[in-house]
Amino acid sequence: MRMSGTAGKNDGLTNSWVDSSLEISPVEQTVLLRRLLAGKMPVSAKAHEMTKAIITTFDAVGWTVQGKTGSTALDKNKRSLGWLVGWAEKDGRRIVFARLVVDAKRGDMPKGLATRAAFLKDLPQLVK
Repeated sequence: MRMSGTAGKNDGLTNSWVDSSLEISPVEQTVLLRRLLAGKMPVSAKAHEMTKAIITTFDAVGWTVQGKTGSTALDKNKRSLGWLVGWAEKDGRRIVFARLVVDAKRGDMPKGLATRAAFLKDLPQLVK
């Protein structure tokens, strides 16, 4: 994971995630979430619980889904990326996921929101 921020600006802590230097793969994202859910991050138990509590919750046909969306443009707005990372729980079962969508053009809805809507719709079929 790289998060130095904008070259020459010393803004990695505050801006690395906003169209800058943050590079984290979907696999790295799911590893991070698994560590968070297992209470294995180098922070207090209270910090683990507070973090899990502030992540938005959605319903997907009986599944409780918690996750975070994101989106950005590539190639001077010719392509767009949208993603949703999080976890879903139902009847004691938990899955951790990262969904990334790359489109050839920008759409009307922010790509992260469209990715979330599609994932929530698809989830029941994905976990059969």
